[in-house]
Amino acid sequence: QVQLVESGGGLVQAGGSLRLSCAASGRTFSSYAMGWFRQAPGKERTFVAAISGNGRGTYYADSVKGRFTISRDNAKKTVYLQMNSLKPEDTADYYCAASRTYSNYAGTIASWGQGTQVTVSS
Repeated sequence: QVQLVESGGGLVQAGGSLRLSCAASGRTFSSYAMGWFRQAPGKERTFVAAISGNGRGTYYADSVKGRFTISRDNAKKTVYLQMNSLKPEDTADYYCAASRTYSNYAGTIASWGQGTQVTVSS
């Protein structure tokens, strides 16, 4: 089982950028599809982005397309979420997640990180 630790959250003004990182432990990192979810106060956790094990496939929630970019470095066992043009509605706790499949990423989550808070001020 892979264990995940997020970092990089913080407070940023609208229009600004942040890069989240998620460091994984374990020897099979590249076998997992990786991704990010977010949960705003009082709302359900929702999908943000996912990337395949080899990094060649990515997909995004419509709300972040063109602004967020997911990437991974398998040698460093780390996945990143570059967030640009941030909006107040991006404010949420962001969670990294490892999944057993890319094609059914959200349906086969194997591990969650503890979350990192992102606050975007207007």
